[in-house]
Amino acid sequence: MARSGKEYLEALRKNPPNLWYKGQRVEDPTSHPVFKGIAHALARLYDLQHDPRYREVLTYEAGGRRYPTSLMPARSKEDLARRGAAYKVWADAHLGMMGRSPDYLNAVLMAFEQSAEFFGEYAENVRRYVQYVRENDLCTTHCLTNPQVNRAKSNLEQADPYIPLGVFSESADGIVVRGARMLSTLPTADELLVFPSTLLKEGPGADRYAVAFAIPTNTPGLHFISREGLRGGDSSFDYPLSSQLEEMDCLTVFDDVFVPRERIFILKDLQRCNTAYAETGALMHMAHQVVVLKTAKTEAFLGLVSLMAEAIGADVFPHVQEKIAEVIVYLEAMKGFWARAERDAKPNRYGLYCPDRGAIDGARNLYPRLYPRINEIVQQIGASGLITLPSEADFEAPIGRHLEKFLQSASLPARERVQLFRLAWDMTLSGFGARQVLYERFFFGDPVRMYQTLFSVYDKEPYKERIREFLGWKKQAQPEAIASG
Repeated sequence: MARSGKEYLEALRKNPPNLWYKGQRVEDPTSHPVFKGIAHALARLYDLQHDPRYREVLTYEAGGRRYPTSLMPARSKEDLARRGAAYKVWADAHLGMMGRSPDYLNAVLMAFEQSAEFFGEYAENVRRYVQYVRENDLCTTHCLTNPQVNRAKSNLEQADPYIPLGVFSESADGIVVRGARMLSTLPTADELLVFPSTLLKEGPGADRYAVAFAIPTNTPGLHFISREGLRGGDSSFDYPLSSQLEEMDCLTVFDDVFVPRERIFILKDLQRCNTAYAETGALMHMAHQVVVLKTAKTEAFLGLVSLMAEAIGADVFPHVQEKIAEVIVYLEAMKGFWARAERDAKPNRYGLYCPDRGAIDGARNLYPRLYPRINEIVQQIGASGLITLPSEADFEAPIGRHLEKFLQSASLPARERVQLFRLAWDMTLSGFGARQVLYERFFFGDPVRMYQTLFSVYDKEPYKERIREFLGWKKQAQPEAIASG
């Protein structure tokens, strides 16, 4: 049932994850200097589910109870549109800057549940687990890729075969897993989802890496080891984003972790691991949430650069108008992908309506290339104004009167102008902003491999046939036919 922010925070205090920061165990993330911002930001998202303005969008009713719309089964195009609207409310609330809000993995879980037959003997495990998440409105994180020890070698060729996460032993009650995964973003979650990683190669012993399961984030032997925090401080004036949206990224270590049998989704089945996302529709549904998220993020950037240019009187210059128009084009492209993804949705073999893969693949392959350019446009418009940024304390000090005079702008008093440009700094140039660029570049993985995948799955034949017809080629003269005989 849809929970409140207070309930989320209480659960986090009562059952904190096995989280480490600079060699110290984080006992209470809700009050820790680095993690309290994101914990309370998540609580505000949960509270929106009970806000009369958004309740009907963010939740749905079933059996007299209300649940998150992100876990609502997609059995029609109308359901998809409703899910998209819910994603947008949360994304707008954080300007699209939270890459792992709970609705992201809820989309995956819903797809797994509705396509549970795919999981064979573990189908009921999937159904029961997703229902458990739905009933308790849990927050989940996940880890996907293996540590970058030696990328030129396979899992089994590493110095230790349990550098990548693998099954170490098995019993009637469950399995013991050993190794590590990158990259758990948002460790202040209730549950960790360990899903199939990149494409697994066949070979003797390779099946030990073919595993998918879910465990609580406080499971014994599980450790989240955080990178250094990018949270500048508590002031929302000085650090408007990092003070509250530093999700954190962690190396996830499995020190002989026991996974109960009922928490297993895939076990030693390479074929299922390699096809799980596409066959269940999880890929399309997670990307549906992402295209909505990136639309909201691009809208935020458009609002930002428009206000910046207006503030300093630069919006009258053609080259500035051109740059802002460029962001508009990117926004309209993302909105188009979103609309077509829902419009051309089709049911999969299990009856789950899935967003159109062509539109989804277009969005998730294009945005990693657009985002650095949007970042650059902010810097080009802001110029030196992104450097001359005194703090909130400076305005309160005796020297504040000088700031009021010299940092005012064409349309804003000094304090508001600096506040706006500090937001631009945090979106693009601070440690938080720089991490956003890296995150967007690799959101769905290596961009080159993503393009290779797109090349292999995209149906190019209708377009090739159009050219053949235009040139007057006979159908039997197609290259495939020539090659075969």
